[in-house]
Amino acid sequence: MTKTSMWRTLTVCVVLAFGSSLTAQSTNQREGSKRCSNRTLSGDYGTQIEGTILGPNLPLRTISMAHFDGVENVTSRDHVVLNGVSAEEWREANWSYKVNPDCTGTWEVFTGPGNQPIKVYFVVVKHGTEIHGVVDGGAIVINAYKVE
Repeated sequence: MTKTSMWRTLTVCVVLAFGSSLTAQSTNQREGSKRCSNRTLSGDYGTQIEGTILGPNLPLRTISMAHFDGVENVTSRDHVVLNGVSAEEWREANWSYKVNPDCTGTWEVFTGPGNQPIKVYFVVVKHGTEIHGVVDGGAIVINAYKVE
């Protein structure tokens, strides 16, 4: 075997190995990317919301019990403490959510007539038993855990 044919053979082997690796990786990524949907979030989630409302720089602490219907709707009851003061005993809210195949998602909370919806970006982890998110345009984080 000449030096030239040896290099050609080696090059072909490397290309074939690299190509099959990419094909396997591409297949795994496609299959792995379809692991979440709206159905991933179904049932009750205890939620803690903490952060600062920008502008007036008011500290926010909230606890909430949210029920995800597995389709795209949520009903919740929360207790809000803003700047150390309770806003009201328990407030009810309805919202909608969307879970993407890669387990990222968004939800919009509608807190009452005339109020702008609050948009949240989140990730679903641990097979739908935890949700971690941030409020768009704010310094507020959300951690939710499925009630078992």
